Amino acid sequence: MAPDSLFDDRGLATVRRAYAVQMLALAGIGDDPALEDAFATVPREAFLGPPPWQIARPGGYVPLPKADPALAYQDVLFALAPGRGVNNGSPSLHALWLHRAGCAPGSRVVHLGAGTGYYTALIAHLVGATGQVTAVECDGSLADRARANLSHLPNVTVIEGDGARWPQDEADCIYVNFSVERPAPAWLDRLGIGGRLVFPLGIPAPQRGSGGRHALHGAGLCVRRQGEGAFSVRWLGGAIFVCAEGGTGDLIGSDAEREALKNAFERGGIEFVRSLRWRQRPDPTRSWFTGSGWSLSYDEVE
Repeated sequence: MAPDSLFDDRGLATVRRAYAVQMLALAGIGDDPALEDAFATVPREAFLGPPPWQIARPGGYVPLPKADPALAYQDVLFALAPGRGVNNGSPSLHALWLHRAGCAPGSRVVHLGAGTGYYTALIAHLVGATGQVTAVECDGSLADRARANLSHLPNVTVIEGDGARWPQDEADCIYVNFSVERPAPAWLDRLGIGGRLVFPLGIPAPQRGSGGRHALHGAGLCVRRQGEGAFSVRWLGGAIFVCAEGGTGDLIGSDAEREALKNAFERGGIEFVRSLRWRQRPDPTRSWFTGSGWSLSYDEVE
């Protein structure tokens, strides 16, 4: 039994299983036994740091009155680095994203913006002993925490580095947990055929105070590589993440591109995007958005 818990280990296992069932249901997932088992097995409280834990609420963070591990099994955001607005994000959102990411046993997955490693641990559970997970985190203190939290998993490597530079080899899945204005070239160039890139596209909100900068408009996208330069896209719903930090030159558009992306979000229709055109001439009449070297199109991949 954990020090402040009302539940013994068996009781906490029941709480985790109920949480897993609830998160998949909230995400609209009818059947994914492997993902349910991952949520039911990985102890979220082990990745939240020492108490008092803080959860995100409109207007700021609120400390929980006690450190009962059972409280970790809610669809809430826990602060990891509150001064920068970095959180352990919504489990129901990640349930949907991981379901769409298709992290099958034996997959090579790169998790960018790994934080302290909770969702990395879920991915590691999904890919199993024959899979490989590379977790990249730009913040040194968070990377150190992730390395300690994941040290018992031989299929995980934690790297402190710039997420725009990874993967450095071909990957089956790239799972991004920070908002960007454009996908990095490495993400598209090193995604294997049939592989999936899941990331939040967004426009930064105005900076307020000393906290982290989050997206003003944002959406999750699941991009699947169908062939050379051919990428299908499916919208995953709205998604407001903390914006990319560190060496972000490949992830930030020009002022004109940022304004065009903002206008596209405000105009609406991203849910109808069906393909990403990479280093191809776009058709402006069929594009939701056109940037430098890439565009999002309403047309299916041919």
